[in-house]
Amino acid sequence: MKKILNNKNIMKLEILSFNWKLFKSENVVSITAMTKAWEITVLSNHSALITSLKPSVLRVVYMDENNIKQEENFAIGWGILEVANSNVKILIDMLVTVADLNIDLAEEAKKKALEIMERYKNSKDRIDMERFIEAEDMLLKSIAQLKLSEIK
Repeated sequence: MKKILNNKNIMKLEILSFNWKLFKSENVVSITAMTKAWEITVLSNHSALITSLKPSVLRVVYMDENNIKQEENFAIGWGILEVANSNVKILIDMLVTVADLNIDLAEEAKKKALEIMERYKNSKDRIDMERFIEAEDMLLKSIAQLKLSEIK
């Protein structure tokens, strides 16, 4: 593993989610996330930024207590990423670690979401469209979890 020789390449990261999951590190090398437009990688001294995130896999590369580079991947839901002075804060509505991943539940959620979307895809009723949108959200989050399972 490669060691970093100076702290100029290090960022602080705090990830908070509505399901009370938390990841914190003061030795982050890079953060790769999917915005609504494209994938970005945040490095130290990144310009100030606030952007929205969509359900995807979030990759964090950091230095552990022995100064050895580590990588942690998470399935995330919708959220906001803020960068200011090599400090990064992420607030998201879902954070799933590899250890918490349940592939069967993710597959089941994906299947259910597709069924609901098929049922309501041509509806003109507002309530049905809301169900379609909720199912689409469920689908994107389940796909993020399934992509995480491919990485682990």
